[in-house]
Amino acid sequence: MTDLHPNVVRVEAALRAVGAAGEVRILGEAASTAAEAAAALGVEVGQIANSLIFVAEGQPLLILTSGRHRVDTAKVAAFVGVGKVGRADADFVREHAGIAIGGVSPVGHPRPLRTLVDIALGDYETVWAAAGHTHAVFPTSFDELVRITAGTPADVGVAPA
Repeated sequence: MTDLHPNVVRVEAALRAVGAAGEVRILGEAASTAAEAAAALGVEVGQIANSLIFVAEGQPLLILTSGRHRVDTAKVAAFVGVGKVGRADADFVREHAGIAIGGVSPVGHPRPLRTLVDIALGDYETVWAAAGHTHAVFPTSFDELVRITAGTPADVGVAPA
């Protein structure tokens, strides 16, 4: 990527607007998964903050979860007080995040999204999140993620089977 993708420019502007400390880094290879991002950055997979869009009673729910586990949708549904939380399809993600799956950022969406921030991210001094494209990431912290997203800390994870 020689020129910044418009989504990355939008995320950079959103990060500046909320006073985020980290700078966007462009990776040489696409990192569509937490494992790929961790390998590219030389960090633990748990330090990757996956930005995942779910559907909760027809409304978008952004969950920033540690790459070391997957989201327990039953636990999340109980936490937010709905009957069911399910994964969103690609069109729903693009509509609400303004970005395709794989590059969804914690910030820079067309409208504010209800957000949960995985408390497991608090185990790390630095975590990395997508910045609008599969080649773009930025460093942050658990506390900063909560602040810049107006998110709610939550226990959202279950260890992979």
